[in-house]
Formats: sequence, C-alpha cells, structure tokens
Amino acid sequence: MKRLFFAVFLLVVVLMLVSCAPAKPANHLEAIKQAGVIKVGTSADYPPFEYVENGEKVGFDIELMTEIAKRMGVKLEWVDMPFDSLIAGVQQGKIDASISGFNYSEERDKVVDFTISYYTQEDAFTVSESFSGTFNVPEDAANYKVGVQTGTTQDGWLTDNLVTTGKMPEANLFRYDRVDQVALDLKSGRIDVMMSDYDPARYLVKSLGGLKVVWHGVLTSGPFNIVVPDGDQELKAEMDKIIKQLQDEGFIEQLIAKYIAQ
Repeated sequence: MKRLFFAVFLLVVVLMLVSCAPAKPANHLEAIKQAGVIKVGTSADYPPFEYVENGEKVGFDIELMTEIAKRMGVKLEWVDMPFDSLIAGVQQGKIDASISGFNYSEERDKVVDFTISYYTQEDAFTVSESFSGTFNVPEDAANYKVGVQTGTTQDGWLTDNLVTTGKMPEANLFRYDRVDQVALDLKSGRIDVMMSDYDPARYLVKSLGGLKVVWHGVLTSGPFNIVVPDGDQELKAEMDKIIKQLQDEGFIEQLIAKYIAQ
C-alpha cells in the first residue's frame, strides 16, 4: 500500500511540474518574449547612428532599438560585431536582429528580411580639404584611391560599377572594418576619396576636421531598415508596428533633430 501511495504521489508531482512548465514558444517572437531579452547586433563605429561615447553605446539607432525593445516588453542585449558579420549573425541565430545603418538590397534579401524603413539616407564621397582633383560625378572616383567600409552597399557599388567594369584598378579600392579608419587614412593622405553614407561623412568631417564632402546623393543607399531572420513574419510584424507608432508619435523626428539635423 505504501508503494502504491508513493507511486501515486510521484505521478501527481510530475503532472504538476509538467503543467507548470512554460509552453513551448510557437515562433521566434514568442521565444524572445518568453526569455525576456532580445539580442541585437550592431557595429558601434558609425556615428551618428551607433558609436561609443564615454564607454557607452549611443546614437540614433541605439536609442531607437532601446525604445523598440522597451515596447516589446523585453530587455535589450547588445552584441557588438564587425559590420560584415552582422547578416551572418542573424542567419545563424547568434543574434535575434541587427540595426546598424542597414539598407535593403536584393542580395541581402535572399538571406534575411527587413522591417519597414525608419530613416532615409544618401551616399557621399569625401576628400581632404587640400584635394585638387576633379570630382563632379560618382564615376570620377575611378581616378583615385578610394576607401570604403567592407560589406556596405557602397563597397558593392564601387566593386560592381568601377572595379568589375575595368574603370578602376582593384588595387585602388581599399576596404576597412570601420568607417572611422577610412576617414583617418583619408586625412593622412593614404587614400584620396572615402565613400560612405552621407550623415556619417558629415559627422566625421565635423569631428576630424580637414575633410569635405564633394558629392552626395542616392546611389546605393536610401531607406534604413532593421534586419530580422528570413521568413520571421511575427518578429517583423511586431517591429513594423512599433516603428510605425514611433513615426506617428514624432519619436523618430526627435532622434533626427538630436543626432542628424545639426
């Protein structure tokens, strides 16, 4: 009788534990909310969007993602990675999403998905103030040593339109992990031209001095989006909804005024 009672007791305990266990999440968004944290990748070297100041990550994208996570009801865990590894990080599940000044491209869209746009950007070519060459159109970059951040849409434009077409020797295209490294080499004279997004170029011109933007417009850039896993409809829909709320409430306009319209 004691054995029977003990067996029944164990069965009741097991059933109680099973009933108390959290249900298996139905999708990635539910898994994030169940864990209470979202891991977001960024490359914190692209002011004014993401950079480090006094040991803390700051910038347009940083504040935007912080607010999105807050409205999702989860904690935000930043994962700082080289820019050209962020897409792979999302693909491989090392991070849940990525915000780092990303533009939509057909090539990227084959392996990840994108939220709705939260900001629109231009491309820019920057030179030193002592630059004495001719630069009227983007293709003029073919005549100079050009620096660019690896894995960016600008990198792709230079490769596809200048190097592959034979307009510029491949030896004259210099790729860097960080855009500030490009700007420093530009200022020191190791390269002649930097191609980047326009707002980071403006920031670097102002902070480093001795540089100037000679051309800006839309070539490869345009809308900025947050990167989410391919086919992750639930996470995309949640972020789209919050981004739209932040647009309607004027939150994003406040970020533009704080970080860009200066």
